[in-house]
Amino acid sequence: MGHHLHTCQKYSPPAWAPAWLKAPEERFLLALQPTPIHAWHPPDVPEGVQVWIKRDDLSGMQLSGNKVRKLEFLVADALQRKADTLVTIGGIQSNHCRATAVAARYAGLDCHLILRNKRHAAEQDPGLVGNLLVDRMVGAHIHQVTKEEYGRVGGTKLSQHLCKLLLSQGKRPYNVPLGGSNALGSWGYLQAVQEMLEQFGKGTITDIVMACGSGGTTAGIALGNYLSGFGARVHAYGVCDDEEYFYNFIDGIFADLGATPDVLGKTSRDLLFAHQAKGAGYAISRPEELEAILAVSEATGIIMDSVYSGKAFHAFQKDMQANPDEWQGRRVLFLHTGGLLGMYNEAAELESLIEKQGRAHRLDVQAIPL
Repeated sequence: MGHHLHTCQKYSPPAWAPAWLKAPEERFLLALQPTPIHAWHPPDVPEGVQVWIKRDDLSGMQLSGNKVRKLEFLVADALQRKADTLVTIGGIQSNHCRATAVAARYAGLDCHLILRNKRHAAEQDPGLVGNLLVDRMVGAHIHQVTKEEYGRVGGTKLSQHLCKLLLSQGKRPYNVPLGGSNALGSWGYLQAVQEMLEQFGKGTITDIVMACGSGGTTAGIALGNYLSGFGARVHAYGVCDDEEYFYNFIDGIFADLGATPDVLGKTSRDLLFAHQAKGAGYAISRPEELEAILAVSEATGIIMDSVYSGKAFHAFQKDMQANPDEWQGRRVLFLHTGGLLGMYNEAAELESLIEKQGRAHRLDVQAIPL
C-alpha cells in the first residue's frame, strides 16, 4: 500500500502512555519520520563526553523543525472541528508561523499570521527574507504588530481579536497557540520519545539537551522521558523568559494532559532542568553565539539557527567547560529543532565573520591556456 502523505489517520499512543493521559484520536501526517540520529563531533566539547544529534531540522524542507510534529495533532484537531483557517502568532522570522502556513495549505486551509516586528518595520511591507519568503509564497495573510503592541496587549488577546474578526467575515478560524505549545501540540514530542526509544533503547543516553522557546517540545520530551523509562536527564535551555516561567508553563501543560502532581507524583521541576540561555534577549544574537554557530557548521556541516539551537548549544558548551567533571562520561543527545531559514536574517552580522575566513576568491581564468 502506498504511503499517502498529508492525510488524517487514527492515532494510537505509545504502549507506555498511561490510560489517564489525554491522548488525541487523530494525527495529520506532515513530518518525515523518524528523523535521523547520528554521532556528532562539534568543537569545544570536553574529553570524555559523547554527543549525538537528533535531526529534527530534517523533518521536512518547507516544514522543517520541531513545530511540524506538534502541527500533526493541531491540524487534525482543526479539521475535526471543520475549521477553514489556521490563525497563529510569532516573531517576524517565526519558524512556527512558517510551518503553520505550509501545513495549512497541505490541509487545504487558509492561514492568517500575526507577526511581531520592530516599530518602524511594521508599517511597511514585511519583505521576503528567510521564513517570510515561504509564508508569502504559500499565500498566508500577514498581520503585523509592533513589539510594543505585542507587549501591551499580549499574544492571546491579539489572536482572539483576529479570530473574532475572521468569524465576522464568515470564516471558521482555528487558533494555533504560540509555538504550537499546548497539551495537544506536546503530543508531537511524547510521540518523538517513542521514536527515540526505537532508535536507542533505554539507558543508552544519559542526557537530552534542547532549546526551549514556547515550552511544548520540552514538556513532551520531559514527560515522555519519565513515563517511558527512557531514563535521561532533560536539559532545557531557555531562549526567552526565565527558568521559573518555564517550570510553571510546563506544569500547566502537564495538568492539561491529566498529569497533575497528585496523579504523576512529580512536577516539571522533578522531570527537567531549566537553564538560562537567552543572552541579550529573544532573537537577539551576540557575536560569541554567531561565532559558536559558525565553528560548529565549519567543523561538522550542521547549521544551527541563532534564535534557538545555536543559543542553546553555545550555553551547553559553556556549561560543559565550566563543570567538566559533571559531564565526564555522559552520553548526550542534542535535539536540533531546526530554523535554518531564520539565518538569512543574520546575514549582515555573519558577513564580517565569514569574510575573515578569506575563502572567497576570484578564479584567474586568464592563466588558462585556450
